Amino acid sequence: MSDLSHIDAAGRARMVDVSDKAVTARTARAVGRLVCASETLGQVREGKTPKGAVVSTAELAGVMAAKKTADLIPLCHPLALSKVKVEIVEDLDLPGFSITAEVKTTGQTGVEMEALTAVSVAALTLYDMLKAVDKTMRIEGVEVVAKIGGKADFGAG
Repeated sequence: MSDLSHIDAAGRARMVDVSDKAVTARTARAVGRLVCASETLGQVREGKTPKGAVVSTAELAGVMAAKKTADLIPLCHPLALSKVKVEIVEDLDLPGFSITAEVKTTGQTGVEMEALTAVSVAALTLYDMLKAVDKTMRIEGVEVVAKIGGKADFGAG
């Protein structure tokens, strides 16, 4: 069991020791979608939803969530984030919203979990703010699409 980075020799969960890793610039980008009815998109576009500024509130919730990731995920390292950008755009093809989060830090471990948390909470906030008008919504496709810095880079920067 000791081969697993989050499990010690006795099988107990542990935070990974990153103290020997190099301090590097690290970026992660995650995406996700909230699929909803076309009518719901129209209500958001026209500002006629019961809970107000849906998109800007969800974007802010995503930023706040990224900063709290270590409080939510037990074995995540608390990180000093240098950038968190959450963008939600209307996607008529879904129909729904596409959500993107980009997170940056300079440190010894990556920010994939922070980017995933930002997208997830932004999607949950959209859902919460729109559930009174649309019972058909679903959250889907939450994934990391880019990771830069550290050993295993992938995706576009």
